Amino acid sequence: MFYHSGLSSHAIDSFKGNGLFSWIMGQETSLNISIDIKDNFLLYKNEFDWISGEKRMFHIADPQDIKDGKMTDVYFVRTMEVLKAKKIDKWVKAEFIAKRFPEDYGWGVLAGIEEAAYLLKDLKVSVRAMREGTIFRAFEPIMEIEGMYTEFGLYETSVLGLLCQASGVATKAARCKKAAGDRRVISFGARRIHPVIAPMVERSAFIGGCDGVSVVKNAELIGEEPSGTMPHALILIIGDTVEATKAFDEVIQPKVKRVSLIDTFNDEKIEAIRVAEALGKKLFGVRLDTPSSRRGDLQKIIEEVRWELNLRGFEHVQIFVSGGLDEKRILSLNPVVDAYGVGTSITNARVIDFAMDIIEIDGKPLAKRGKMSGSKGVLRCSKCLQDRMVPFIKRGRSAQGSNRCSCGGRFKELLLPFIQKNRVLWDLPTPQAIRDYVLEQLPNVDL
Repeated sequence: MFYHSGLSSHAIDSFKGNGLFSWIMGQETSLNISIDIKDNFLLYKNEFDWISGEKRMFHIADPQDIKDGKMTDVYFVRTMEVLKAKKIDKWVKAEFIAKRFPEDYGWGVLAGIEEAAYLLKDLKVSVRAMREGTIFRAFEPIMEIEGMYTEFGLYETSVLGLLCQASGVATKAARCKKAAGDRRVISFGARRIHPVIAPMVERSAFIGGCDGVSVVKNAELIGEEPSGTMPHALILIIGDTVEATKAFDEVIQPKVKRVSLIDTFNDEKIEAIRVAEALGKKLFGVRLDTPSSRRGDLQKIIEEVRWELNLRGFEHVQIFVSGGLDEKRILSLNPVVDAYGVGTSITNARVIDFAMDIIEIDGKPLAKRGKMSGSKGVLRCSKCLQDRMVPFIKRGRSAQGSNRCSCGGRFKELLLPFIQKNRVLWDLPTPQAIRDYVLEQLPNVDL
């Protein structure tokens, strides 16, 4: 499946056929949608009647358009036209690699494989791929696709989009989690992205290592409970930090930990003392989301909060920090912080710049300038996680030479048969299993 939010299937089914469909959006708003079906395209115009003449819509792709190859760069469409007119088609192998990483990272975390499988499984292609969650390095092919070029060429744009963005988010989340160590990291950044892709982004953040996500629907889709404390809005509306925290405690079910936001009105250490004295042992933690314009030395502020809480016997109260965080900031705050809420740096992470490159045509190695031709295997030592790239022999295994690493560990192949004859060969793992796999690998790489 594609991880997005959108119209339900029954709403889409209601659009089929010519005519006018009125979709009621609550008590005060209606949406008139004019429908035409032409050449299997769903064409529609929409208009909210509560603002005369003003049109509104979500600018998103229909998943079926992705499956149908319509979300493609036009030069691929023109390429198909030329090949069809000239009656040319060839058996092609192409690989997906990243030549470099953002900000000189030494590694990335592969994500988007499940969505790529959903897109590719109905095509007449064979695919080898690394497992989702695999930590990979520059120039290592993370996926290889094989088939007649006209069968899959139109999908290059979409497959790259699925892999590039998800891997960028998962990589940044993994870097933040590695920086935090045993401290919790929660994805707080859904408000920084288009809501239709928020499920994909927060899934990628979770499998990259985040301990939780904040959006209700996103958490539901990955089988987790949403994580969050309280917003400034609650405190502003009630008018006092302590009263808002007490109201939260009285209303919200006990399984939700009591974490008070302490930077709305007064000095953080004063508010921390007040809420700790009011809730006692029920207070799990306090959160600082202090804006940069008021922070001064944030670490010193946190040290003051910790000192004052400990002095009064509230050593059990944990300190959470959110706002403007990345792996570098996390490293500097670790001595005084127990958990982090990370938003923009994860959800707006720079993409991993994968490219799809042809490496073989009709069984013969061939690639453009600057690329290494031929099918490849990526071998990883099971002990030290060092990699070796070698030519891949079609009938079975990579040309390994010795299967022993200098550290004494054994090499294993990372690029495994993934899709054959319209069938995904693996049981796709749960987000939790992928996250565990990422966390197993993190001790073997550096920030």
